[in-house]
Amino acid sequence: MTAETLVSVFAALGDETRWSILAALGEGDASASALAGRLPVTRQAIAKHLAVLEQVGLVEPVRVGREVRFRVVGAELSATAHRLDAIGAEWDRRLAAIKRIAEGL
Repeated sequence: MTAETLVSVFAALGDETRWSILAALGEGDASASALAGRLPVTRQAIAKHLAVLEQVGLVEPVRVGREVRFRVVGAELSATAHRLDAIGAEWDRRLAAIKRIAEGL
């Protein structure tokens, strides 16, 4: 995952409504109308937020008859989590090195 992709994912997740939509989709696939019924947002706003989440690869549309439902793309979320883990591990390594230096003084 490139830094540019990671920034785009975080920008998408930085919006509280999109975060709520993603959390709701974590419970199961849903249409924009169904999400609007669960969240305090209009269906049109939900559709716009879903477009942003789809653009960064976090959700994908699935046609079920005449209805379009959205589902979370687990692989993209996992890739984001792995990248964050790698960043965290690097910071842990750096902080451990600083600690060793400080304790050696």
